[in-house]
Amino acid sequence: MFSKKPARTSSPITGTRPVANGATFSVIGPDVTITGNIEASADLHVDGRVVGDVTCASLVQGEKSMIEGAITAERARLSGQIKGTISARELVVLKTARIEGDVTYETLTIEQGAAVNGRFAPRGETAEPKLTLAV
Repeated sequence: MFSKKPARTSSPITGTRPVANGATFSVIGPDVTITGNIEASADLHVDGRVVGDVTCASLVQGEKSMIEGAITAERARLSGQIKGTISARELVVLKTARIEGDVTYETLTIEQGAAVNGRFAPRGETAEPKLTLAV
């Protein structure tokens, strides 16, 4: 009769879930469209549509998602459509990615089949670019 309710593993409003080291990640589902800038201190997974700039520690983008705005992240793994600039320390562009905009990076991996309409440049003036082509 007086049973304890199980602890929630995610917030129904934000989609935030705890991660092993105590940090969190947030999910923007495929049925969600956000208009406005997003700032996250932790990791972000985008499966929906974002019209605005995205700033976060780590970004994972789903294949069917769309981001229209600037992306700034320490790590980014992109597989959807992007219209805007990208600045990431570690950048992975998967074969399903379609990017329209300039890209700055420290380390870069691009799978065969990815499409980028823009310029690539190493991040910062003293950065030694590391480029990896994934096959």
